Amino acid sequence: MQEKIINGIQQIGVGVDDVEKAFEWYGTLLGADIVVFDDSNTATYMAQYMGGDPHKKRAIFALNLQGGSGFELWQYLDRKPTFPPQETNLGDFGIFAPKVKTRNIVQSFNRLKTKNVDIISEIVTEPDNKKCFYIKDLCGNILKIKESNDWFLKGKIDIGGVFGCTIGVSNIGNSIKLYSNVLGYDQIIYDKTGIFEDLKGLPNGSGEFRRILLTHENNRTGGFSPMFKSSQIELIQAIDNFKPKKIFENRYWGDIGHIHLCFDIFNMKVLMQECTDAGFPFSVKSSDTFDMGDTNGGWGYLEDCDGTLIEFVETHRVPLIKKLNIAIDMRKRNPKKPLPNWLIKGLSFKRAKFKK
Repeated sequence: MQEKIINGIQQIGVGVDDVEKAFEWYGTLLGADIVVFDDSNTATYMAQYMGGDPHKKRAIFALNLQGGSGFELWQYLDRKPTFPPQETNLGDFGIFAPKVKTRNIVQSFNRLKTKNVDIISEIVTEPDNKKCFYIKDLCGNILKIKESNDWFLKGKIDIGGVFGCTIGVSNIGNSIKLYSNVLGYDQIIYDKTGIFEDLKGLPNGSGEFRRILLTHENNRTGGFSPMFKSSQIELIQAIDNFKPKKIFENRYWGDIGHIHLCFDIFNMKVLMQECTDAGFPFSVKSSDTFDMGDTNGGWGYLEDCDGTLIEFVETHRVPLIKKLNIAIDMRKRNPKKPLPNWLIKGLSFKRAKFKK
């Protein structure tokens, strides 16, 4: 097959200072309690984004099985990760906030409030008439909790997985060439310029912005697409006198913050060529088969117009029940055919149990 397939957003990378505490927070409060992998090794391929040297790290891929994508919680083991030297502002270049789905916005707001989560906004209405509110995790990373009616399963918790993110860019017209033309976000939900009431509770949220919310016309296909579901990318550009900075300027990939946006894909070679032709060549490429804990596959990174890192993973093998050596071999399947729901639900065997 000589075409690339984007199955959906796989995960958002989140740099933290204590991966076990972060996983418990994301698992108990946001329902991301499925351990897709727990990997401790030396990160070598990404050295150019880590001061030029390999570094030891631990990463936990945490997933909410109700639907959406997950979080790759990432911690340095051989150095202390640095926090942003100053507060990250709306309009700064990079991933400002993942969008996390909720089926009941008021219930989620009240539940998180009783759990003493750092809620930094009231419930507000976005230009697409969907309600949302913003929170911070234990490291101060901002997340948006937003209404959604697109689910894979109904679980005990009111919050599901990630279904997109907000990304600060310098020029929306230039950024569209990647996010729309290459990544397939070809439908505009809104494209508005002005001062927005729903943003005023955020750092620099009272400024003037152009913001465009993108989604994809066609449903994603492929193995885990029934769980990933649809997703949205919001590009936001400051157009007043605010001078944006790169969120990771003078810091390492893996430091505190949202470190990358990752897509699950098929046919890496075709994708790489398409990205190069569009002016976005890969800056990092792993070996064709790379172990990530019990999971393996190939992956690569490129930078968007403003240096935000976009990752692509072509998954080869996903273990379900390690003790019985039961795993999904994605290479032996029709790449456009979704996995059966019962098989995806088998990831529930990888659910973590947290101390009460």
